[in-house]
Amino acid sequence: MPIENAPFSQTEYDRRIALTRGAMANAGLDALFVTDPSNQAWLTGYDGWSFYVHQGVLLRMDGEPVWWGRHMDMLGGRRTCWMHDDNVLGYGDHYVQSTVRHPMQDLAARIAAMGLDRARIGVEMENYYYSAKAHAVLGAELPDATLIDATALVNWQRIVKSDEELAFIRKAARISDKIVQTAIDRAEPGLRKNDLVADIFHAGITGVDEIWGDYPAIVPLTPSGLDATAAHLTWNGDPMRSGEATFFELSGCYRRYHAPLCRTVFLGTPPQEMLDAEKAQLEGIAAGLDAARAGNRTCDIANAFIDVLKTHGIHREGRCGYPIGLSYPPDWGERTASIRPEDETVLQPGMTFHFMPALWMDTWGLETTETILITETGPAEPFCTVERKLFVKP
Repeated sequence: MPIENAPFSQTEYDRRIALTRGAMANAGLDALFVTDPSNQAWLTGYDGWSFYVHQGVLLRMDGEPVWWGRHMDMLGGRRTCWMHDDNVLGYGDHYVQSTVRHPMQDLAARIAAMGLDRARIGVEMENYYYSAKAHAVLGAELPDATLIDATALVNWQRIVKSDEELAFIRKAARISDKIVQTAIDRAEPGLRKNDLVADIFHAGITGVDEIWGDYPAIVPLTPSGLDATAAHLTWNGDPMRSGEATFFELSGCYRRYHAPLCRTVFLGTPPQEMLDAEKAQLEGIAAGLDAARAGNRTCDIANAFIDVLKTHGIHREGRCGYPIGLSYPPDWGERTASIRPEDETVLQPGMTFHFMPALWMDTWGLETTETILITETGPAEPFCTVERKLFVKP
């Protein structure tokens, strides 16, 4: 595909390749095979719903990356990857879900033909998309190669966003504003939850002005009442009810880039304990945003938030956020740094996080979050504009 049709400039892809090769050199790798579809897209532009079969990107220390996957998806690769067609390769359908052969046999033969049969090859072992069987077959087919765990090697190169990437996240944030506001406006007693989610999907895919909506890596999380004491429930066909809080954990998506945003709606009169928790949460978020400065650490954000909660008598454990950007199902996080007390990742300008200081209590949940940008100077910049508060609809 001509580079002018790719989502990003050649300079941007060259930057990404150079960063990754630097990390490969530090790890002593001759080649890297990545299966995470987010990493594939980041390196090559590949974009297709084909991550349910074996596919990946092989990066050597010189030359273009090689995208490899199912033959019918190779054709999609040639429509979305920036490389020349001869670096987009496909294996036959007789490998798919076969009990007598495996796609990694095809990959191993191609790796050997490239002269890498004795190479040190990095693979993403802790990855949703790289199975134990795939690893075993690849190792058996390349007995003289050394397979090395390179989990998150590419992910860490993605943590500081370029200006081109930030432009996409800002577009996603405009969609996030729209879908969260849609959820707030539509929420009312008697409305079936699935009908509300249908409106959310419609708003997200329709997008804003010329910004079209992509599918998000996580479906809408919209639990109400006692269901909202859990973090990751989706929806059902029950009607919304007075006397219940519903949190909306949503994200707009533009060309696979996300900007997650959460807000909570209470139908009726919220209990005083929830109003008190809202006050503590909002104070804590303000403190966390102020701590989210270049040169500080991710733990400083978490500790600033948690310290405020302690002054209000609220105990909270666990992560308070994670890096976001380009992602595919089942997760819009980048799986590198965490905003939590023990993580000492140093904040740099251009990092983007979902600051996720939610509260899940015994009988209700309260999610108020922001996607934030670490700036050159000063506190973090939220991408979205929906008012930060508990929305009460009497």
